[in-house]
Amino acid sequence: MHNNRNRITAGLLAAALWIAFGAHAHPLSREECSEGSDFIRNAALSRENGMDGSTFLTRTIEDLSLIKSFPPALRWFVQDQNDEDYLLKALAEVFSSPREPQLHQSTFFGECITRAGSGE
Repeated sequence: MHNNRNRITAGLLAAALWIAFGAHAHPLSREECSEGSDFIRNAALSRENGMDGSTFLTRTIEDLSLIKSFPPALRWFVQDQNDEDYLLKALAEVFSSPREPQLHQSTFFGECITRAGSGE
């Protein structure tokens, strides 16, 4: 059953990433990285409280679809497809490579700050 969940999670991630080719990223701010890292920590806490990865990713993808109805400047963290892919990849890792929530949070924050500095 665990392998099945990982396959579903990987499939959802692959589908989300497939859409991304050719998209341009907006520059992430330190505040956005902090908020994104909080979201990642909360995903890990949800995992620890019994939520499976495919359910969490499916709900997140649904939420992101709704968020896209707002102009990019009014969106939280995910302002373009690259941001969405980046967040979904991090979420998939929370469920496929479980670690302490704070470790997922700090890893995401550090990578996000690096990404922001490189203009990705």
